[in-house]
Amino acid sequence: MDTADHSQELRIALYSHDSLGLGHTRRNLAIAQALSDALPELTGRKLSGLLITGERTATSYRCPKGFDWLVVPGIRKKSGRYEARHLGVKSERLFDIRSSVIGGALDAFRPHIVIVDRHPFGIDGELIKPLRELKAVKPETTFVLGLREVLDAPEVAAEEWKRVGVESVTDLFDRVWVYGDRDIHDPLATGELPAEFAPMVDYTGLLSSGRKFSGRHNATIKPFVLTMLGGGSDGVNVAKAAAAAPVPAGVQHLVVTGPQMPSAERHEVEAVAGPSTKVTNKVSDGMSYVASADAVVSMAGYNTVAETLSTDTPALLVPRTTPRTEQIIRARGLGETGAIDWVDPSEATSETIGQWLAEAVANPAIREKQRAAREELGLNGLDRVVDLAADLAWLTDKSVAPLPVPDANIVAGYSSNAGIAADADPAGVTRNAVTVPAHSFEAAGVNHAAV
Repeated sequence: MDTADHSQELRIALYSHDSLGLGHTRRNLAIAQALSDALPELTGRKLSGLLITGERTATSYRCPKGFDWLVVPGIRKKSGRYEARHLGVKSERLFDIRSSVIGGALDAFRPHIVIVDRHPFGIDGELIKPLRELKAVKPETTFVLGLREVLDAPEVAAEEWKRVGVESVTDLFDRVWVYGDRDIHDPLATGELPAEFAPMVDYTGLLSSGRKFSGRHNATIKPFVLTMLGGGSDGVNVAKAAAAAPVPAGVQHLVVTGPQMPSAERHEVEAVAGPSTKVTNKVSDGMSYVASADAVVSMAGYNTVAETLSTDTPALLVPRTTPRTEQIIRARGLGETGAIDWVDPSEATSETIGQWLAEAVANPAIREKQRAAREELGLNGLDRVVDLAADLAWLTDKSVAPLPVPDANIVAGYSSNAGIAADADPAGVTRNAVTVPAHSFEAAGVNHAAV
């Protein structure tokens, strides 16, 4: 039943820059879906939202009810600089176009909440003018910076925040949502986030549980194992190693290179594929394939990992190590919990991948061990984001008095899965108090929990 009051809209805009891969857009899409499903009933208001992206293939994903896409010209990073992915214009003009389009949309849409993914002021400052102008004409707008749980090596992240300007961020943004399990990786504790952000931070847990997928896939390839490379722009080496890996008898192997892998590289992957391996650039519903596979090999981007952790499919991660160390930090942390296996990319040979696939398919204990470990993680980030957004929405509800602003000295936590010990600080904020034990050993270069 639609209980929303259509006389008062709740407008939300989500931005992602999308220079590499599809993870930023897919993360915002998952958030938009969760908000669309729950916020109207929680707030009694009709939800209307903009998904702002720089990836034109994003529109192939189903848009949640009440949301629509705003696609700006795409960018890519080349030789350390950003340039147009498709347009024949120089970078300065490209960012002028992107900034003008975003600014015009925000000025006309007048959102109550703006959620910016990863880069507070966009690429090359493209959001500075649009966000400041929106705040000037609609000062009650709440600005949220959404961050994955791992940014990079602390010294690298510190330099980035120095260039962005810590004070500029704290002046404009109201909250910082960290999409991760604080007990696995805490970017405030590691120094990836400036200490000045602490009063603004809400830890949500990983955006895993509650991900929507159709459950439909190509049944003709069952049983099958799966290799997924996300967008695919930097996944050719993993794709070739996986495609050439031996496959267990009677099992098919589907390698999804991703729509951003250049066609020449995809042909290289196809050339080394074995007789039981099929290579394709994309599938209609990746999560359905992950959930149905007997085992999955992937890189360690945030969104791919979050989706995988929501299933019980055994996973082997092959993290990239450049240009950021984010993926290998994530793989190590999750590997210590036993929730996934991982291998350093320098050791991710066809033989190593083939050996892991054979063990994962033949030994049910590997699936059970990873499944049990995943149950101990904080995976309820989408529910937490909905609650946080609902709290912010009340501040813009004209039918009720504003709620008191939370104590600025509180860094909000989250309640993770049942059965995990939790305690409350003096301010009453529930915090996950579990310490995750590390279990790992190395075999054929693969780091995984003993089974």
